[in-house]
Amino acid sequence: MLGYLSEFISLPALLWTLTSVVFYFISLRIYDVCNRLALLHPLILTASLLISLLYLFDQSLTQFQTNTQVLSMLLGPATVALAIPLYSQLKVLLQMNWRVLLPVIVAGIIAPLLSWTSLYLLDAPLDLQMTILVKSITAPLAMDTAHSIGGLPALAAVLVVSTGIVGAIVGPSIFRIIKVNNEAAQGLAMGSISHAIGTARAISISEQCAAFSTLALCINGMVTSIVLPLLFT
Repeated sequence: MLGYLSEFISLPALLWTLTSVVFYFISLRIYDVCNRLALLHPLILTASLLISLLYLFDQSLTQFQTNTQVLSMLLGPATVALAIPLYSQLKVLLQMNWRVLLPVIVAGIIAPLLSWTSLYLLDAPLDLQMTILVKSITAPLAMDTAHSIGGLPALAAVLVVSTGIVGAIVGPSIFRIIKVNNEAAQGLAMGSISHAIGTARAISISEQCAAFSTLALCINGMVTSIVLPLLFT
């Protein structure tokens, strides 16, 4: 037990964890100051800064993951915390019943299917085709699902994060262009396509948008992680 805890309280672990948090808040500030410029999204900036630092100090990604395990552990509680806006909008969700489920299921089918079709037409390797199918669900589920259907878990994580960032950046602009002003619809789209990262963006729009995004995130993640293994294993 003490040996396990020592991984979290060692000096390298404290330094890399603190550095990651500081870089994120610096990136968040830069993003706000620059009027939320897409290329300066906090996740992009933070990752770029950390990669540069790892290269400078000749640290491997494995070492970094080991030293920042506490941040990975906090992902679970952070996801559970998304239930707060969901609960506050429970009455509205119950009133909409099947009208909530249908768009999530449709989005959960169309989004990966379009990506898979593109790779299939380009004659991409089968493991890459399987990996792209999980791009729109949250990373832990995506990695496990990718592994079970013959995909690449590590690449699945990269695709999930990339999909989330693109959705969080582009989503609100698309809503304005096509004049989708209903916050429930915006939330369902963000959660279904851009999972947790999209949901984090939905929180900044409104509580209702966050609630519907959380619901879409959960439904799409569960359905995809159950259906894909049944179809391909």
